[in-house]
Amino acid sequence: MTVFCTKYQKDLPALPKAPFPGPKGQKILETVSQQAWADWQAHQTRLINEKHLVMTDPNARKYLMEQMDKFLSGDDYDQAEGYVPEEK
Repeated sequence: MTVFCTKYQKDLPALPKAPFPGPKGQKILETVSQQAWADWQAHQTRLINEKHLVMTDPNARKYLMEQMDKFLSGDDYDQAEGYVPEEK
C-alpha cells in the first residue's frame, strides 16, 4: 500500500499501522510514508540527544510534537547543531 507523502510530495510505501493512537496517529498513517517516518525518528533522536531533552518533561514532548509536525509537513524545522548528514 502507498500514500502520497506530505514530506516528500510523492507516492511512497505507507506505514503498516498508525505510529500512535488517536486522530494524530491516523493522520500520520494516511499522509506520511515509511521513509519519512524513519527519517523523522532519526531526526527526533538527534534533537533529543543534542538538546538534552527529558521526555518526562511536558515541554520537551510538546516541542518534539511541534517539530514533528513541521518536519513531516515540509516546513522549516529545527536542526541538531553541528549535525552533518552522511553522504549517500
